[in-house]
Amino acid sequence: MATHHGKEGVVTAGGTAVGELTGFTLETTADVVEDTALADATKSFVTGRTSFSGTLEMSYDETDSPQQTLTAGSEIAFVLLPEGNASGDEKFTGQGIITGMSVNNAMDAIVTRSITFQGTGALVRATV
Repeated sequence: MATHHGKEGVVTAGGTAVGELTGFTLETTADVVEDTALADATKSFVTGRTSFSGTLEMSYDETDSPQQTLTAGSEIAFVLLPEGNASGDEKFTGQGIITGMSVNNAMDAIVTRSITFQGTGALVRATV
């Protein structure tokens, strides 16, 4: 089993690489629905719907075109590539709605931007 260094990661939004990217998270979840019968001694559950969401972290760059379009309420098509974009690397592709954007500024620090998104539709897991 291979391990990977974070510096290999790439994210594209609308087909263009997000510049100044410093990290990202992707979270997938599944609902569970109880289907226990009245006479059952223990609870039982079935799988419900799945969903995904995430966060993009980057150094603030007002000239980067994907960063300019990543505003709250906008929809994006994205590809998250945790291993990089070489042939055989894993990728996650989907559509999402930007749910939040924050700019963080502190004395003696790089100005950063954080984008949160909620996936809509299916998250596709494949390889480059």
